Parts: sequence; C-alpha cells; structure tokens
Amino acid sequence: MLGRSHRSKPGKAKLKEAIDRTRAVLRVPAEYRIGIVAGSDTGAVELALWSLLGPKPVDVLAWESFGEDWVTDVVKQLKLKESRVIKAGYGALPDLTQAKSAHDIVFLWNGTTSGVRVPDGNWIRNDREGLTICDATSAAFAMDLPWAKLDVATFSWQKALGSEGGHGMIVLSPKAAARFESYNPPWPMPKTSRLTKDGKLIEGIFEGETINTPSMLAVEDYLDALKWAEKIGGLPELMARADRNLAALAHWVKKTEWVDFLAADEKTRSNIGVPEDRRSVVHGARQRGAGESRDQHRQPFGKRRGCARHRRLSRGTAGLAHLVRIDGGNGRHRESHALARLGLRAGKGKLNRCPRFSFPTICPLRRLRSSRSAASRPT
Repeated sequence: MLGRSHRSKPGKAKLKEAIDRTRAVLRVPAEYRIGIVAGSDTGAVELALWSLLGPKPVDVLAWESFGEDWVTDVVKQLKLKESRVIKAGYGALPDLTQAKSAHDIVFLWNGTTSGVRVPDGNWIRNDREGLTICDATSAAFAMDLPWAKLDVATFSWQKALGSEGGHGMIVLSPKAAARFESYNPPWPMPKTSRLTKDGKLIEGIFEGETINTPSMLAVEDYLDALKWAEKIGGLPELMARADRNLAALAHWVKKTEWVDFLAADEKTRSNIGVPEDRRSVVHGARQRGAGESRDQHRQPFGKRRGCARHRRLSRGTAGLAHLVRIDGGNGRHRESHALARLGLRAGKGKLNRCPRFSFPTICPLRRLRSSRSAASRPT
C-alpha cells in the first residue's frame, strides 16, 4: 500500500479498517462516528473546540500542561466571554462537581504530564444540556472510557499503542454531530478542521476518506497494533496490563524511602503515565531531602521543570516509561539499582538502553520486539 494513494479503493479500505478495528477494541457504540483527522490529538482537540464552542457557556478543567493548552484556546484564542477555568495544581484533581451540566465541558481524561486521571464519569450527568469534549489521548486503550458520558473524545495513535504521531482520532456522539450541523462558528476555519459542507457532516470522513494525506505506513503500523490488541484479549487485557505495570511500580515505590508518587490519591493516579522531576528515578516521584516525610515533600514542582525533559523509553518497562538521572553521590548508586529492576542502566549524563532489552518505540502496552522468550518478558 505504500505506493498507492490513500484515495484509491484499497487505500480507503485500509483506513476504514483502522476505524472499524478502533471501534471494536474501544467498544465505541455503533451510533457514534469515528474519523481520522490531521494534527495528532492536538489537531483533533482543536478541531472540536473551534468547531463546537460558542453557543453555550464553557467550563474548562485543567490540572496539567495540556489542559492549560485548552485553556489558552478557549480563553485567549477564541476569547469566549462565558467561560470558566476550574484548576488544580500538579498532582491533584480539580473539583469536578463544579462543572455545570448546562455548560459545554472541556477536560482531559488522563493528565499526561501530572499523572492524575479522572477516576470515573459519575460527575457527568446523563441529562446534560451541554457537550463534553474529552482529550483522551493517553487514556484510550488503557482506561475504561464511558462513552455515554462523552460527546467528543479525541486521541492519537502514538500514545498507548506506540504508532507514528501526526494522526488524530475524533469520536462524535449523535449530540455532537447535531451541534456540528446546527452551529456555524463566527471565526474562520482552516480546511483541515472542516468536517461539514453546506451545513451537513461530510460522512465520507467517517468512512476512511481523510481530509488530507495520511501516512499509509503509519496506518499499517496502527492496524498491526490493533490486531495485536485483539489477539491478547482486547481492551480488558490492555487495561489489566497497564494496571499490573502500575502495581509493580507502586510496590517498588512503597519500599523505597527516597521516592514517592506526585499523585497522592491512588484513585486518581494514572496507570499509563506519571510526571518526573529531574532528580527522580520514577516518573512521578520526587527525591526527598533529609528529615522530610513523604507527606511534607508531596507537592507540585512548579512550571513543568522536569516534564519538558521527558525521555520516553518504551513498551515493556516495569510500567511507566519516564526515567531520569539522579545527580551525584549516593543517588547514583541508588539509581543504578533502581534502573536495573526496570531493565535499564545509568549512563554518563543520560540513560543507556540495557542490552538485555529492546525498546523500539515509546509504547508501554504493546509487545516487545526482543529476542528474549515470551516467558521472560515483563508484563
């Protein structure tokens, strides 16, 4: 397919297969539309924000950097006067009950850079008047998304399944589809964000007719990932795998005196990604000073000091994949032992890959492409 157009019959069939397998693995209801759009998850979220917001007041929930990006879109770019920002610091979750069902609600399901996730959808009313627009990019395939509570959900292939970035997925409820057709935004919309023509949704987009040119190589990789997910047991096994990895990491953190999770509440602790401090070995844990208790030291780092330096190391580590050096002295010794448990080793000024492991991409869920036997591979 690499030499064929995505608009050819076989090309469209591959894209439609990607949509259909996504629906099957994620258990998306049949009445919901799924489309492949440009710009990865960012493009998908902004397509939804710029196309749908305006008719109702907007509540934006933010507790980490990507949530702050959507605050910027709503408050500074779209300049929506009837908007509220409901915030919490790194490691915490805002009061979700403050979001009003009469408003459109914009939120993330999983805070990629804070390690804090929404525990469930019980705070979202079934009889809500507004739309819920959910950035689910690092939650899809690892967490149970309650589709009845979500009117728009977006994600990219590159997060949980490790495929190439640049391709976004948008999932629309019938209610969201009706808003697309009934509301015409007062601001200009670029071509890659236009899902309607003459007041009607372009249905071909939800059948594999993408607005712009996708990478057919990336499509094949995504299909390979979806087939693997189906083979190992689908969404239940993907979620269980992420939970087991988090449990293994939590066990190590519990018995290690000098680290702790940034996300203090276990109910809202992400099972797929946690943030890092430059001095920490665990993504989401922070080194404590002498005489400090865990509770004294459990606090936000400020403005993403460490998060901007993420090193994603890949599928199959003992769980969550961001690790950094500890500077100096005994910290280096402790680091070496800690990384050895995760199949990594410390290098000079950076992390080297352990020769016993193979890390071809950043995905924490998919299988290892390694010469080791399946029995010896980490879950």
